[in-house]
Parts: sequence; structure tokens; C-alpha cells
Amino acid sequence: MKEFVISEAKAETAVLVGLVTKEQDEAKTKEYLDELEFLADTAGAVTVKRFTQKAAGPSSVTYVGSGKLAEIKKYIEDEEEAEREVGMVIFDDELTAKQMRNIEKELKVKILDRTSLILDIFAMRAQTAEAKTQVELAQHRYMLPRLQRLWTHLERQGGGSGGGGGKGTVGLRGPGETQLEMDRRIILQRITLLKQRLAEIDRQKTTQRKNRGRMIRVALVGYTNVGKSTMMNLLAKSEVFAENKLFATLDTTVRKMVIDNLPFLLADTVGFIRKLPTDLVDSFKSTLDEVREADLLVHVVDISHPDFEEQIRVVEKTLGELGCADKPSMIVFNKIDAYTWVEKEPDDLTPPTKENITLDELRKTWMAKMNDSCLFISAREKQNIDELRDVLYKRVRELHVQKYPYNDFLYQDYE
Repeated sequence: MKEFVISEAKAETAVLVGLVTKEQDEAKTKEYLDELEFLADTAGAVTVKRFTQKAAGPSSVTYVGSGKLAEIKKYIEDEEEAEREVGMVIFDDELTAKQMRNIEKELKVKILDRTSLILDIFAMRAQTAEAKTQVELAQHRYMLPRLQRLWTHLERQGGGSGGGGGKGTVGLRGPGETQLEMDRRIILQRITLLKQRLAEIDRQKTTQRKNRGRMIRVALVGYTNVGKSTMMNLLAKSEVFAENKLFATLDTTVRKMVIDNLPFLLADTVGFIRKLPTDLVDSFKSTLDEVREADLLVHVVDISHPDFEEQIRVVEKTLGELGCADKPSMIVFNKIDAYTWVEKEPDDLTPPTKENITLDELRKTWMAKMNDSCLFISAREKQNIDELRDVLYKRVRELHVQKYPYNDFLYQDYE
């Protein structure tokens, strides 16, 4: 597991690598690398350089072409000569074992991909036994097809030179293959055990959900770092960990809320992100069951993020994969205090200016028409929270009457 864990004690320097393709233009690649840099920062690494290459797609051998790989290698060597060591190179897509092995052989530094970086953050953030089990399962699934690369490390060390494969490789080949098979069997057994543990946790959670009584379940969903936990703390007066980092919280937190004598359950869930591997989604199945079993989804959006429309699409796509696309929902645009509007006439040659837009103006924009219930708030500055509570009350009450038509005593003071 230590293969891709970044030390928190000392920040390492990182180089980022991404591709520009027909499906992913330069602007999109920049946005993805911005997010990758944020992920690296969350994991404790400092980004010092970015490399991009235009290509039809990733090379099956080294992800980027040989020329670009040579350019990255020269940069690393130049930095070493200047006594500025590059700690790692992070690629914006998931790499195969073959790609990792070839890249590492050429660059001779630690190689990570987007998935291993996310797994590192997950491992740092996991607090409960459930989250830790989910992370370990995802780590083992990631490592299983890459075991050969791990044994390549040992073969190089056995050569005595510490550099290339050399003479020591042949002498270790037989035992290495035997150990590889043994490690594969151990990991498969561990995966089976972790699945059993999660199944038991899932049964316990299912029992807990059944014992929650006749209450509507509301789940906060959205891209990572959009302010769900801050919103949860504000609405439910809870103390969910909130920080300006990606995946600040992994564990689903459920709190009972009461608005005007109407009780319901509010759940804060793990944030979604672009290019989230299927194995990670599968590993967090029991956590995401809070989303599947919710009666109402509150999709929280960071309106101040320059690419919030893409983030909305990522969340909607993930919800569709979870079978939740048709659930009742509402959109809450958060961080309106940080949102600015670009005002510029088409024929105006002066530089565009950014100005804050008022709440009334926001309600007249196209964003307000994205859902039957669209709200604009700032959880941090506590702006427009009363309207949020009012709309939540109305939506929860409607759903409660539909789901529990004979449990209308809750509303007798309001009829």
C-alpha cells in the first residue's frame, strides 16, 4: 500500500502530465490539470511543472510519445543538477501496469496516476472502520493487476546496481514468479475478506435505516469541495469536518433535522469527481446506498467554480450510473458570495470587468431554470438560508404525504 502514499511530513515536488485530444481540447486539459494540481496539493505535494502533449490518444507503451517522455526526463535531470529534486510525476489518467513499468524505467522517479493519487487522499481521509475498509478494498483492486510492476522493483534492486534491470534480473526470475503468484493469491483472499466485512457493514446499515422510522431521507450530493459539509453543519447544527480540500470527508453523516415540527433525515455524502474509476465507486457502494435510498437529492453546486457546468454533468452522470437519475431533486447553487459576472458589450474593446451579481439577478438567469427548485445561497456567509429551509420544508412535506399518507398528524397544526 505504501507504493503510492505521499508523506504528509515533508511536501514532495510533483510534475503533472496530461493529453490534448479530439475529445479533450487544450482548455479542458488545463481544467483537468488544475484539478489534478488541487488533488496533489490535498495529498501534500507541490506542483512545479506541467507537461501536455497533443495526441490521438494515450500511447499504450508510455502514455505520451517518446519525444515528450525524453523532454520530461531532461527536465527531471536538469532539476537534479540544480539540486531541486522532482519527487514524482503524476499522470492525469489511469495508467496500465505496462505503461507504469516503462515510464518508471525511463524517468527513474515515483510514478503516480490520477487513481493512485485519489486513493492516497482517500487513505488519508478515512476515519471510520467502514471508510478504511472501503479504501483498502479499492487499493487492493488497484494493485492486483500491477503486481508485476512491484516485483520489477525488487528485481532491479537484486541486480546490485540500483539502476537498470541488469544481470540480477535473470537470477531472480524464478522465485519472483513464485512470489508473484503467492502475493496474487494473498491479495485475492484479502479482497474476499474485505467484501465480506463490507457486506456485514451493509447489513448493519440497512437495519439502521429500517429503524429510523417514518421519515423522509434527504441526501446532499455534488462534486467534491462544493460546500456540502458546510451546508450540513449550517442546516443540522452538526460538526461535520469541512475544509477547502478535495474529499475533505469520506464518511456519510446522517443527522435528524426538524423544520417547523417536520422531522426528516439529512445525509452528507462523499463528493464525486471526474474520471472516478469504477472500482472506487464499487468499493464505496455501502456509503452511496444513502444516495440510492434517499427520497430527495439536494444537488449542491459551487457556482463560483469556472467549470461548474461540467461538474454538474459529472454528478448527473454518476447519479445515473447509481440508478438515481429519476429521483426527486433540487439544485442549490452555493458560494454566491464568490461568484462574479462578466459584463462586456460585444463590440467593446475594453477589458471585461467582473462584478458581483445580486440574488434577484441570479434568479433571472438561465441557471434558475435548470430545475423546478433552484436556489442560490452562501453556506459560509449564511446568505439566503431562510429560503433554503422553506423550500426544503415544502419538498419534504410533499414527499412525506405521498409516502406516508396516513401519517398526517405531523401537519395537524398547519391544516
